[in-house]
Amino acid sequence: MPNRLAAERSPYLLQHANNPVDWRPWGDEAFEVARREEKPIFLSIGYSTCHWCHVMEHESFEDPTIAQAINRMFVPIKVDREERPDVDRVYMAFVQATTGAGGWPMSVWLTPDLRPFYGGTYFPPSSRWGRPGFIDVLTELGRAWKDERPKMLQSAETILERLKAATTAGGPAPKRAPVATIDAVTAGIESFAQTFDRRHGGFGGAPKFPRPSELQFLMNAHALTGDDRAKTMALDTLRAMAMGGMRDHIGGGFHRYSVDAEWRVPHFEKMLYDQAQLVMAYLEATQITGEPFYAAVAEDTLEYVVRDLTGDHGGFLSAEDADSLEAGSGSHKEGAFYVWSGAEIDALMGDDAAIIRRRFGIEDGGNALADPQGEFTGQNLLYIAQSVEEVTVRTGRDVEAVMRALRRSRKLMFDARAERPRPHLDDKVIAAWNGLMIAAMARAARQMVDSPRRNEWRQAATRAAEFVFNTLWRPAERKLLRRFRDGEAAIDAFCEDYACLAWGAIELFQTSGESRWLDWAVELTEIQTERFFDPSDGGWFSTTGEDPSVVLRLKEDYDGAEPSATSVTTRNLIRLSQIVGDAAYLERAERTFERYGPSLGKVVRVMPLMAANLALWHGRRAEVVLVGTPGSPDLAALEHTLFNRYLPWAVTITRDPAAPSIPRAPWLASMGMQDGQARAYVCHQFTCQAPTSDPATLDRELEDASAPRRIILS
Repeated sequence: MPNRLAAERSPYLLQHANNPVDWRPWGDEAFEVARREEKPIFLSIGYSTCHWCHVMEHESFEDPTIAQAINRMFVPIKVDREERPDVDRVYMAFVQATTGAGGWPMSVWLTPDLRPFYGGTYFPPSSRWGRPGFIDVLTELGRAWKDERPKMLQSAETILERLKAATTAGGPAPKRAPVATIDAVTAGIESFAQTFDRRHGGFGGAPKFPRPSELQFLMNAHALTGDDRAKTMALDTLRAMAMGGMRDHIGGGFHRYSVDAEWRVPHFEKMLYDQAQLVMAYLEATQITGEPFYAAVAEDTLEYVVRDLTGDHGGFLSAEDADSLEAGSGSHKEGAFYVWSGAEIDALMGDDAAIIRRRFGIEDGGNALADPQGEFTGQNLLYIAQSVEEVTVRTGRDVEAVMRALRRSRKLMFDARAERPRPHLDDKVIAAWNGLMIAAMARAARQMVDSPRRNEWRQAATRAAEFVFNTLWRPAERKLLRRFRDGEAAIDAFCEDYACLAWGAIELFQTSGESRWLDWAVELTEIQTERFFDPSDGGWFSTTGEDPSVVLRLKEDYDGAEPSATSVTTRNLIRLSQIVGDAAYLERAERTFERYGPSLGKVVRVMPLMAANLALWHGRRAEVVLVGTPGSPDLAALEHTLFNRYLPWAVTITRDPAAPSIPRAPWLASMGMQDGQARAYVCHQFTCQAPTSDPATLDRELEDASAPRRIILS
């Protein structure tokens, strides 16, 4: 019989709907049962594409004996962390504070009034790997609740009060510190340099996670200071990720992270937010270097998202699982969809097999030597093992023959792989993640001037924005919802949803010149300010504080796999100030910088996007406007000149002179074409140089705007 999760929309909750555990969704009904029966709550938090969540479900939650123990002693509640990041953050803070680690699946035991008293992450069903067995933990906690309840209640109250004291909610306003100087950016470069892996790229050892905000900081820091070390660290890391097994060389896109230090062995799930942020990082690398390699990676990733992570409705979908059904075994296994045997390659490639083997490091016995748990014994994980030039030498084939073989192989391998059981697709639409992907699509459509897919990306960004606007936005109530799935829009949005969606709308406005996207960005930001901004201390709360079931109101400063709402919003405020000229935006951004003061330079590894914002704050901000007929050669020539330069401080707006005016940016109204020719306007704080239709003149004007700050400071 299905449990109470069967009526939910979350793919993660539905995965557990047939467990013998008597799961309940997070809500008053479950809390009331715990209070009435005087039972503690067992809270399990995860997400649908989480490999170890699947493992714990199979080992423990599908086991009738373990399920009986849970049902007898506890009120079990399941939470999808992607739907309820507010709940996840509260109990993750507890688990990290009490165990020194965190992750998913997360297992937390709560009093009936939602105070945590014990927690951890994955528990094996019986003791192994130095971890206590889940059944032993359940038994001991059940005994303690029966025999030592007053002690446990007191412990829970003490821990919660300490967590509350560690947050910035309440209390007197701290003194304002001055905004950190450029020295903080320099200190951040030094911090990254100390842990940079010069051999393999990235920072530190295994596992290695893609944190695009780190790379954005380094590229921004290079633009500000001229320090080539920052550029080298960012570009080497982006190249290593794209050459390694973390990238899907057949279908495009990136897996979640690398379990080894060489970027060879991935954890195979694919997340929408990773694709979006990495596309933006590779676009910036393209502008810095002019190398087509980085542009090709960005384009490849966008192709994957359009094909596999876009719903029929136009919204962007959340993720693909790491696990899929393994042919022949009948069981699910991580990476089964993506790995290859040497025999498969030989049979599929024929005369080209030697080329493919050399290029992707295919070996008869498998190439997953860095696989720490032996998950892929005998299988091959694709990575760029040899350059085209090396392959030509090793195989005796000329360059053109090798390139033809590689193009053929990708199509053949893609089609062959498509016959395998696909990984589970998490098809919910999350507002924040859609905002990030809208930003990436819109920026690619604006900057990739020569790509025949420009219009496709602009349309994809527009369709997704329109879908979110029509399904998750409630203009009459002035609020946003977080999640859409299976015809249902639900869950009041969190600060990150407003922030990331405003980011997407700002980028889409710059690409399209359509006033509606600027209007929406402004409104989202204003509502976000009303509901989440802390005028006393600066910064942004993750929640409104109106839900009594969320026992801590936290600020999220950490720029992890997803950037924090505070960092995204600070960047939005600076950008909006450049577009609409409202000083209130800069004042809010400045108040947030003052929250960290000069110490920001010491915590760049924790808040790299906020540090990138500091570089933006100190850079010579510019507004560059191109006005011309879409698709015309004269406009394209100016676009080439503009987007061949790396201008992280510039707002770049492309406008059709026939488009309606933009009330929120009246300074754009006077900008038009001349003698039927497209024109470029380069402005600093709305003071513009003489417009030009000459690409060479525009390039000279942009030279000053792109110069490192240390050069242009008097």
